[in-house]
Amino acid sequence: MSGVQTVTVGPGDGDQRLDRWFRRQFPQVSQGRIEKMCRKGEIRVDGGRVKASTRVEAGQSVRIPPLPEAPAPVAERTRVSDADAKMIQASVIWRDDHLIAINKPPGLPTQGGSKQTRHVDGLAEALRFGFDEKPRLVHRLDKDTSGILLLARTRAAASALTEAFRHRETRKIYWAAVAGSPKPAMGTIKYGLVKAPGHGADGQGEKMLCIHPRDVDATPNAKRATTDYAVISALGTRAAWVGLVPVTGRTHQLRAHMAEIGHPIIGDGKYGGSGQENLGDGWGAQLGGEISRKLHLHARFLRLRHPFTGRDLTLTAPLPAHMERTWEMMDWRAEDAPVDPFEDET
Repeated sequence: MSGVQTVTVGPGDGDQRLDRWFRRQFPQVSQGRIEKMCRKGEIRVDGGRVKASTRVEAGQSVRIPPLPEAPAPVAERTRVSDADAKMIQASVIWRDDHLIAINKPPGLPTQGGSKQTRHVDGLAEALRFGFDEKPRLVHRLDKDTSGILLLARTRAAASALTEAFRHRETRKIYWAAVAGSPKPAMGTIKYGLVKAPGHGADGQGEKMLCIHPRDVDATPNAKRATTDYAVISALGTRAAWVGLVPVTGRTHQLRAHMAEIGHPIIGDGKYGGSGQENLGDGWGAQLGGEISRKLHLHARFLRLRHPFTGRDLTLTAPLPAHMERTWEMMDWRAEDAPVDPFEDET
């Protein structure tokens, strides 16, 4: 074990999350341990307590508690199996010298954790394509959500893309199948979100609770959240295909918001199961029959200004297999949908 040390964030290492900076400095330390050390106050920045998501800047001093010794150099690169390398490379839908976009499969976590050893961040070793370093994550998708995920191929690209997401200079549209058909057919949801108490076996600590907008400021740790939705097609009152835009980017925002208005996303047992508070017309996140029980939420569309060419970059990700089968059974045709269902066609 090493002793306590203080490390200064270098000129080229600023403007990134603390946990990402930490893992690059000490690759032998897991994500779970970094989060635990932050909770216990063992990791500090300029003397203050921080979260793993805190952004560090060049020149700041980071207190490093005693750590296990680093592994031998041969262990620096994550070993990616041939099958996984082929899978993640086949998911690439855009690549240039600055960024890579993949169509993330459902069920694959974006980052690792205490129980996650196979994830996009690790498989990114197979996405070097001749570069010295693997591409860096600049945002994330839930494990069971599929669709467009961007990775930066250089530190400069990571900084530029992170800023674009932070300042909402991107346009993200998700497709989802939901229980029931929302009324009105287009609207905005503004419930705040706060993490549920408890850390039980059912993952209560990872569930978000909706808070009425008038109560957000008075609720400790609650954050304001806004989601736009638009019904693209409906199967009577049984189910609907909706477009969703997360105006803010909170944890589980789309899933919690749709359940709160009584129309949970199909396959979402966490928010649309027996514990759903607003039963509504669309209660129950399972349609039964041959409809898949997997989550029907897909990051379909992303538009942004390329940080280096300055041109608009528009990306579209095909539906995953389970959602494609549902679309076929519902007689919903992806090619008939507007690119942006929120735009005024006139």
